[in-house]
Amino acid sequence: MTETKPMKDAYSLILEAIDLGTYKPGDRLVESELAERFGVSRTPIREALQRLETQSLLTRDGRSLIVASLDHNQLAELYVVRSELEGLAARLAARHATQEEVRLLRGMIEEDRALIDDPQALSRANKRFHKQIHLASHNRYLVQQLDLVHRSMALLATTSLSFEGRGLQTLEEHHRIVEAIAAGDGDRAYEALKQHISLAFETRLRQDSMAEARFSV
Repeated sequence: MTETKPMKDAYSLILEAIDLGTYKPGDRLVESELAERFGVSRTPIREALQRLETQSLLTRDGRSLIVASLDHNQLAELYVVRSELEGLAARLAARHATQEEVRLLRGMIEEDRALIDDPQALSRANKRFHKQIHLASHNRYLVQQLDLVHRSMALLATTSLSFEGRGLQTLEEHHRIVEAIAAGDGDRAYEALKQHISLAFETRLRQDSMAEARFSV
């Protein structure tokens, strides 16, 4: 007898669709369309939309709910919080990560080298890498807070990994983070991860600046 996998709830389905870019900032979400797409009734869809609105992932445009977008100040605030929490996760991982977890992180970096020319695939792999560091902190409350931060990151329509040279640079930064964790050096792991987030933010700002320049021509 084969075991069936549990079905995802409406909230998880919509959140995943936003994260994958199926629904982008500014897109309108309609109960009936979502219910048909995901094969669920409108009641759980309505409850999921209310929950996502409470978490500021959706916003009101008149009577419609649309996927929220982040302005410059919100983006800066998000990266500040992410930098501190991710740095703390790396510091705790340096204390608590098992040998198996360290080997897994190293293996992820090697596997991700094959994705250098595919920014979207590398972005998904990057999320898995960071999630594994969160788990290696062995602090459930920190993991919960980082999950909230990364939900908001889903509102970013593009990935900084699409910027030329950023993919390879990211893997080099990941290597420095993991080696600091493996060495049990919490301070170095903290600083390496904070610098990693700072460089990612700087790259995103450069991307946005170039995009604005193109539109203004």
